[in-house]
Amino acid sequence: MSTAYTEEPDGPGHEATVVELPRLEPPPDLTINTLGTARITSPMAPLLDATRTTEHYINENDRVLLDDTLSGISARGLAADQLPGMEPCGPRRKIFFDPAKTRAAIVTCGGLCPGLNDVIAGIVRTLTYHYRVRRVVGIRNGYQGFVARYGHDVVDLTPESVRDIATDGGTVLGTSRGPQDPEEIVDCLERLHVNILFVVGGDGSMRGAMQIARTIADRGLLIAVVGIPKTIDNDIPYIDQSFGFQTAFSLASDAIRAAQVEAKSTAGGIGLVKLMGRHSGFIACYAALARSGADAVLIPEVPFALDGEQGLLAHVRRRVRERGHAVVVVAEGAGQELLGGVDEDARDASGNARLHDIGPWLRRRIADHFSDAGIETSIRYIDPSYAIRSVPANPYDSVYCVRLSQAAVHAAMSGRTEMVVGRYRRRFVHIPMHVAVSRRNQVDPHGDLWTAVLESTGQPVRFG
Repeated sequence: MSTAYTEEPDGPGHEATVVELPRLEPPPDLTINTLGTARITSPMAPLLDATRTTEHYINENDRVLLDDTLSGISARGLAADQLPGMEPCGPRRKIFFDPAKTRAAIVTCGGLCPGLNDVIAGIVRTLTYHYRVRRVVGIRNGYQGFVARYGHDVVDLTPESVRDIATDGGTVLGTSRGPQDPEEIVDCLERLHVNILFVVGGDGSMRGAMQIARTIADRGLLIAVVGIPKTIDNDIPYIDQSFGFQTAFSLASDAIRAAQVEAKSTAGGIGLVKLMGRHSGFIACYAALARSGADAVLIPEVPFALDGEQGLLAHVRRRVRERGHAVVVVAEGAGQELLGGVDEDARDASGNARLHDIGPWLRRRIADHFSDAGIETSIRYIDPSYAIRSVPANPYDSVYCVRLSQAAVHAAMSGRTEMVVGRYRRRFVHIPMHVAVSRRNQVDPHGDLWTAVLESTGQPVRFG
């Protein structure tokens, strides 16, 4: 018994291919036995009252599909033609660019992130070893490197020159923030006879890459633009995790450990740790879960109040009274509404709204609260942000970077453009750039990650 699904044609003039698949065996019985009917209201019920199925949480009455591929669904005889799907990464049987005549360029943009050098090295090795591309150039200092008035040179990249760069943090190519004229950038690509441009950067860099791709299209040029998304905050949608994130929260957890040790070593001690996370609190959440020493985690997605019996300050005071110390973890974008809100007119070079510095402000408020209550305390404040951004990737992230770079090269050599590579639901996929910048990935206040944080810290569902 077999079934079939249709692969799209390779291009104009080619027929679609019908792929015969053996019908899968009937699925196993996935019923879970229980001891009987559950009748007692759980203490966890208040955490679950407002939850619903989202991409971050599965309601208890919902089900997780056994098959996550089109062919898997088709092989079970199910209708699949209306299901949305992403194109998988990987080498293609036919490529667009002639390797012997192809030149590629790599540029890194925006803030530092663990793994940048791994990505550079991975791209160079895959282009050189597997596709025999003869010249790969690195653009110095971000998008500025394309613009003549900055005077930056380019550097030839070979497997030998990038062999050991992954042992260092940062990027050997340098980086910069802020947009540049896409017309000047494409002028430079033409002068360098570049056929493929790899952009490693965050959402602002990808928006710039989209402008470059449109300018290329307007000129009728055949230059592929492929992105490898970079964000230490893990805030790009439709990607399981961005590279460097695991390294970042691992080191952030060390900061929480240090704060806990300091707090426990003094009478009424309080450790306060500020971590990265302008709009998304993933690093704060994962670091707190990894260390399990935090009494409160504050993230941008969940507003909080300081005052009152249900406020943060009262919670910290109770923990100090009960345990002799307390540890608070705050993401940099948390609590902005308490400091007057974000001034949308004040922006940095990347176009991001400038945030108020929540760390020192929160430290003062905690100190004043304990002083007013006549309670002796000692506050240790730690901000490890730049130390975390600049380190080399850990082994997990190094492997992830290599696989992303390989996927990017395969996509580019096949002629795909204005897209990024990422891993979604454990599989490496192609994602259109406009989709990758369409919204911001954030911690779901109703999702299981935030519920896990609340369970770990014992803090209330809401402060105030």
